[in-house]
Amino acid sequence: MRMTDSRETSREQKSDDDARYERFVILFTRHEPGLRAFTRSLLPSWDDVDEVMQNTSLVLWRKFSGFDPETDFFRWACVVARFEVLAWRRDKARDRHVFDDDLVELLAIEAEEAREPLAAERRALETCLSRLPKNLRRIVMTAYQPGMKLNEVAAEIGKSATAFYKMLNRARAALLDCIEAEVKRAH
Repeated sequence: MRMTDSRETSREQKSDDDARYERFVILFTRHEPGLRAFTRSLLPSWDDVDEVMQNTSLVLWRKFSGFDPETDFFRWACVVARFEVLAWRRDKARDRHVFDDDLVELLAIEAEEAREPLAAERRALETCLSRLPKNLRRIVMTAYQPGMKLNEVAAEIGKSATAFYKMLNRARAALLDCIEAEVKRAH
């Protein structure tokens, strides 16, 4: 009988661990782009962001058992990321290209304040992209893919570079007008 109780307790523990892991992955995945943007606002390069994000994700997982699910995961993660940026900065202190603590703190405050307006603009962009005619939406999405050269996109759709740039600029202008209207409407 004791063996059965021990196995059931072990299964329950594994189930609790699995559920905790799933909660963490869901929250982290949902907030990772914003956390990465927040971290980028505090660091000089994307390579540095990758390094700090890796450390941040490990610390978040290690401390997740102490996270209060009634609080804001993103804010909590930003605090951890800020400390990881400061730790990274201490490690790189001899490098003259590293920000001092006061600047990092100021950038962190500004990034936190910019979070909601940027999220509103991102939502508006998604809405406005969906309203663009299919051909323009495809052009915009293709033009902004990493490593894509605009003259290659122009050739791919059979337009001269000048004609393509004009089309892209019209699409950008339409998106900007739409985004501004959507953000105003949301507020």
